[in-house]
Amino acid sequence: MRLLVLGGTVFLGRHLVEVARERGHPVTLLNRGESGPDVFADDDHRDLDQRRGDRTQGEAGLAALGDDRWDAVVDTCGYLPGVVATSARILAGRAKAYCFVSSLSALAVASAHRQDESAPVAELPAGADDTTVTGETYGALKVRCERAVSEHFEGRVLLVRPGLIVGPHDPSDRFTYWPRRISQGGSILAPPPEARIQFIDVRDLADWIVRALEARLDGLVHVTGPRRPMTMGQFIGACDEICGSDAVFTWVTDAFLEREGVAPFTELPLWIPAESGGFLDVDINHALTCGLSMRPLGQTVADTLAWDATRGDDDPVTAGLPLEREQQLLAKWAAEQDGPSEPGGD
Repeated sequence: MRLLVLGGTVFLGRHLVEVARERGHPVTLLNRGESGPDVFADDDHRDLDQRRGDRTQGEAGLAALGDDRWDAVVDTCGYLPGVVATSARILAGRAKAYCFVSSLSALAVASAHRQDESAPVAELPAGADDTTVTGETYGALKVRCERAVSEHFEGRVLLVRPGLIVGPHDPSDRFTYWPRRISQGGSILAPPPEARIQFIDVRDLADWIVRALEARLDGLVHVTGPRRPMTMGQFIGACDEICGSDAVFTWVTDAFLEREGVAPFTELPLWIPAESGGFLDVDINHALTCGLSMRPLGQTVADTLAWDATRGDDDPVTAGLPLEREQQLLAKWAAEQDGPSEPGGD
């Protein structure tokens, strides 16, 4: 299977390339060469066809593809519908299938749990800017990208909606924060332990995408994990067991975190308020039916820790609470718990 990867040097893309090559598929990359330009510069990757192009420049940005043809395209970095539409249009007659990596942020209703692929999706307001990605427009723009690809690859498009993607080489650190912080030990602020959470190891996602393209799977699939529902308490407990530190956890409430202005997912990774909890509790039965398999959580935690150790202690994670702010919040929580009873209390 000749595979064209749009992107390919950052996180999911680099793992996709490795999985495809391990399974014997020739791979072509198209990217700007700005993010991870040396990822595949060693002798082991001399057979990798790497080309330069900037898709935001329209057809000219795809000129490096020449007149070549592929069995499948994997779009790992499509965010703007106009850019994605151009890629899909140009490749429609030159590729047999197109896999677009979307996001569960495409779902319209954050509060609904166990949503499957038939759930309503986010929409941009009429006349809204569809050329700039913001936190408010990200999901709706992904929906428009899905539609753009489907228009040009009708019946031969695989739309993949992952949730949080985690594991080695994650630039967001929205998972890495927890193993690193727990391994440091001490008093740790933690969100409500009963909250449901979901994520997918990047290597499991990459493996599933390549196998799905081999099987010519099409349609929309929600791809996240784990196989069985997991709570924040179970996740942190597993991290603690792997890390083997002296960590002591203080579990606080949504109300406290929101009142103190803690930013969901970024300042406190894997936490979002209960009213938006549906994004971390979707139905993945279709993905499981389509062959999705997941490695044990302990392996993901251990491998993420091992990769994180290669970065050095002087390379701070890009997500999570700074230690000083965490300790301030812990002190404030403790003071409130030990404070005077409310009028009328026991």
